[in-house]
Amino acid sequence: MDSEVLVVGAGPAGLLLACELALAGVRTRLIEKRPEPHRASRALNLHPRSIELMDMRGLAGRFLAAGRTVPGWQFTASLKQPLDFTALDTRHPYALLIAQSRTEALLAERARELGVPVHRGYEAVALRQKEDGVEVDVRGPGGTVTARARYVVGCDGGRSFVRQAVGIGFPGTAESMTAVVGDFAVADHADIARARRHGVLVARLEAGLTRFVVMDPDRIRVPSTEPVTLEEFRTSLRRVCGTDCGIDEPRWLSRFGNATRLAESYRRGRVLLAGDAAHIHFPVGAQGLNTGLQDAMNLGWKLAAQVHGWAPPTLLDTYHAERHAVGHAVTTATQAQTLLVELPLTRRYGRPAGILCELLDTLLGMEEVNLHLANRISALDTVYPPPAAARADPLTGRRMPDIGLVTTTAEPTRVYELLHDGHFVLLRLDGDDDSRRRAADGAGRPGHIRTFTARPQGARPDLEGVKDVLIRPDGHIAGASRAVTRPSV
Repeated sequence: MDSEVLVVGAGPAGLLLACELALAGVRTRLIEKRPEPHRASRALNLHPRSIELMDMRGLAGRFLAAGRTVPGWQFTASLKQPLDFTALDTRHPYALLIAQSRTEALLAERARELGVPVHRGYEAVALRQKEDGVEVDVRGPGGTVTARARYVVGCDGGRSFVRQAVGIGFPGTAESMTAVVGDFAVADHADIARARRHGVLVARLEAGLTRFVVMDPDRIRVPSTEPVTLEEFRTSLRRVCGTDCGIDEPRWLSRFGNATRLAESYRRGRVLLAGDAAHIHFPVGAQGLNTGLQDAMNLGWKLAAQVHGWAPPTLLDTYHAERHAVGHAVTTATQAQTLLVELPLTRRYGRPAGILCELLDTLLGMEEVNLHLANRISALDTVYPPPAAARADPLTGRRMPDIGLVTTTAEPTRVYELLHDGHFVLLRLDGDDDSRRRAADGAGRPGHIRTFTARPQGARPDLEGVKDVLIRPDGHIAGASRAVTRPSV
């Protein structure tokens, strides 16, 4: 089971990371202790930035065909005013309702296309770092074998074996509130609007299932380890909204809590973390799976550069510097969002919390406030800090928008189509015919940077005066240069 990179955990983050590494020509193996994929789906959506990531690799069409788009999302279930994603500066101004099981299946399909071996029923049980690599003892159907890799990435969830094996701390807050979730084959849809008015989250799933998420004031202190029964679920629904919505034939019942933790470091030597292995929180705003996908996209090209030997000495360290800050922002924000859910359920703070929620609903009705929070929840506002002591252009670290491009000799295209092969893209916007390099020439040139010359299709004030833009494989801007304006005499 030797490889250049061993990925532990075949959830969304692990699968996307394996795809990114394989696309870059890295020999990658993925192990997963579950013999079969989960049929139940904790997460139900992809936010705009995650859909953009799929678009960068030519996969957006597959995901859009498997789900259903909605124009916005809730900041919290306790607020009535939704976030308006249609106002966002993106080709994908919506959330995509798609079960996590479908997301994993589509990413597994892509992994197979790229030749990634996925070993199910294999569990990492011991890990040893060496000077030139990592050894992992893997227990599988035929016994225990030792897998060797230059790097190991733990994408193995909140109880991550990999994180614990290398001694990375996981500080945060313990569980203090729980909610229940259930997928039912039978439900009375005439009562759904009533349930939603009382703060019950209801979503239609594949195969005719309906999901209910309930926060019952009388049951929010029940530990997440206690099993959920159909009768408890019915009782909680009746207590919260006056009807049990006719639920029956449960396919999945679970309880989840608000424990919030963030790994002290995303890297220790040759071992790295991504997804829930690095951060956990209450699923308010549906940011967990999306944050994990964005971790994987950030790490993939950097780890590939390290394996192939062309990475600058500090490149792999920027994974922690960039994504740990995002993890901190998400876990901090979700604690505030969770408080807005919890306080209205308490006897002591219920009434003043309701007044606070009314005030926040008024604020969300303001276009600027709504747009600010929509950008944050969707992750479109993520900006990575430029290298220390660098005189960076203001665009450096920002997300490159998927603008339309026009050349004089080629069909119009758009930025994300240029990123399908996972290379850097040097986009020349000055239109200088003497220095123009056609797309076909750039694509056939050896190296890690593809060069294209074009002009934006339509006005783009954010690119005014920009001559060249270097775009990273994850769609963020590595650097930009601007035309020198000479003063008139």
